[in-house]
Formats: sequence, C-alpha cells, structure tokens
Amino acid sequence: MNESKKMCIVVFGGTVDKLYPAAIMSSGAVMNDMEVDIFLTFWGLLAFKKGAPQQLKAVSKDYEDMGEAMMNVMQAKNVPSWYDTLVQAKEMGNIRIHACAMTADLFEMELDDFEPVIDDIIGVGEFVGISAEADTTLYLG
Repeated sequence: MNESKKMCIVVFGGTVDKLYPAAIMSSGAVMNDMEVDIFLTFWGLLAFKKGAPQQLKAVSKDYEDMGEAMMNVMQAKNVPSWYDTLVQAKEMGNIRIHACAMTADLFEMELDDFEPVIDDIIGVGEFVGISAEADTTLYLG
C-alpha cells in the first residue's frame, strides 16, 4: 500500500517574499502526491484578507532594495502571483488552508472576511495535532 505523504506549513510572514515560498512548496508537494496543510497566523493570515492578495506588493525589510526589481522581472516573465500559484496548487491537489483562531480573534475577523481559498479557522492545538502526523513541517516566517 502506497501511503500518502503529508507536509505542513506554518506561514507567519505576510510579505510577497514569504508568501511565494509557501505557494511554491505547496505546489511542489501536490505534484509529488503529498497532502498539504497550511496554517496562517499573524501577518501571514492578514495577507488573505479579502482583496489583500491582489494589492500586496510589499517585501520584507531584508529585501526591500530588490523588491521592485524582483516584481518587474516576475511580471516580465509572466510568473503567476503567489496567490494564483497557491490557488492553482489547491485546485490540483489535497491542500487545506487554515486560519489561526487566535489571530482571527485578535483582528476581529471571521471566515467570511478572508479570501475563499481559506478552508476554516482552527486553533493552534488542532494544527499541532495535524502536524504531528506530517512527514515534513516548515515554518515560513
């Protein structure tokens, strides 16, 4: 019996340079027949507020000098946005995207406040249980 592998990703950072790796790693995992659970917390979750993915252009302070050039090259090469990459990956495979309950509560947000790609709002305890069964867990801060 070929048992499915599982990857869990915690996304804390809400800048383009933090969100692209989450989308690309998820896409790669799905192409390798892995299940993926993504836990969005703090700034990573705010990037999924309705309308935010389409407007987000910020990169982290470490790379701000290169941010505009990076975005121009990606646009010239027709690289899909981090959000479109994640949506496409989710359409291809078994990806569940979870909003952090504590973060949602802190920012007084409910499931309807987020882009429809978000599956649910769960607590960290539930996600820790999910990730305990994962073959790989990544933290993207």
